[in-house]
Amino acid sequence: MPFRKSLYIFLIFISFSAKASFILLPMDETSQQNHLKAYGITYWCLDKNYKASWLLNYRGGSFLLPDAAEIRKECQIRGVSFEILSDNEETTILNEISSPSQNMESVVLEKAPKIAVYTPKGKQPWDDAVTLVLTYAEIPFTPIYDEEVLSDQLLLYDWLHLHHEDFTGHYGKFYGAYKNTPWYIEQKKDAEVLATNLGYSKVSQEKGAVAKKIRDFVIGGGFMFAMCSATDSFDIALAADGIDICESMFDGDASTANYQSKMNYGNSFAFKDFTLERRPEQYEFSDIDMTMKRRIPMEKDYFTLMEFSAKWDPIPSMLCQNHTQLVKGFMGQTTAFDAELIKSNVLIMGTCELNGEARYIHGEKGKGMFTYYSGHDPEDFQHQVGDPATVLDLHPNSPGYRLILNNVLFPAAKKKKMKT
Repeated sequence: MPFRKSLYIFLIFISFSAKASFILLPMDETSQQNHLKAYGITYWCLDKNYKASWLLNYRGGSFLLPDAAEIRKECQIRGVSFEILSDNEETTILNEISSPSQNMESVVLEKAPKIAVYTPKGKQPWDDAVTLVLTYAEIPFTPIYDEEVLSDQLLLYDWLHLHHEDFTGHYGKFYGAYKNTPWYIEQKKDAEVLATNLGYSKVSQEKGAVAKKIRDFVIGGGFMFAMCSATDSFDIALAADGIDICESMFDGDASTANYQSKMNYGNSFAFKDFTLERRPEQYEFSDIDMTMKRRIPMEKDYFTLMEFSAKWDPIPSMLCQNHTQLVKGFMGQTTAFDAELIKSNVLIMGTCELNGEARYIHGEKGKGMFTYYSGHDPEDFQHQVGDPATVLDLHPNSPGYRLILNNVLFPAAKKKKMKT
């Protein structure tokens, strides 16, 4: 009798211990109260050397973590919904995911990537959606700028975000509307002083050198993410290497004659055959951007995320994880990309069929990868200079911001060759 009683107590103990082996951060629409901070929890776990898995296409791209008191506590502090799983429940989920009939996959996340944000000194977090969401999700990053890039400090990082930068030397193409405003005059002066201090006679030459260092970072195996004008201006700077595409009000001398015919599209990452905007007063770099060609009312402005095979194409699947395939559109200096001008080896992951435009694209360059995401702020339809900051506490489940955080986390994944 005592033996049976002891056995009974032992079995109860085993059953209790089996009930709390894993933590699931559900990422579907109804179960997660803060999607954005869930990424921060996962990053925090990786940074503390906990194991983690990304369950692609399972309940919106959920995260599987080991059960630990400090992880539970952190979830509670940050307001992230979580579920406790037993060994049996975890096995059932992984068996479902591994089934050939399911477009799902479990991807092991190995380590927290070291993150750099290329941004001018003194910029506020709300000037840039990526800086804003990294801060909100409590994911650590290091701001860097031209001095760090040109002194090869990119080698210290796994992932680089490009702020809404102009790599062409046109000072953001703000000349037409803002050339007489104090902030424009000050920023132009600061850029010229920085270029001189770094040993360049022109801002366009200095920015071109920065663009080539970033190119080398990607080719060497880095992950680069860019939004808004950092996307097309980066590609333009690479294609215009050695060519003066700036008029005299920008750099003090005339541009190279017939510079359009001298562009080398083989140098650019994502775009081909584009035509530059020559008019200094026009707030546009080239015909890559669709802003001036759009006829989409705000209430109909959505783009659709493409569906990929999670088992065969885990990288685009990771980048597109969301609780909805339909994402609200938003504008920027570069609102969308003309699909006709995207190179054939670049993957289009988000499109607005109403206008024949791409919003979200991805590609490989050398040993590294890049993602371009058009628009300025996923929760501010038409962001203007001087507009107040987006308060992410009001948008904790933003599908548009989730795409940014997918890019932040996917370099942590155990490498598997993309087959698309």
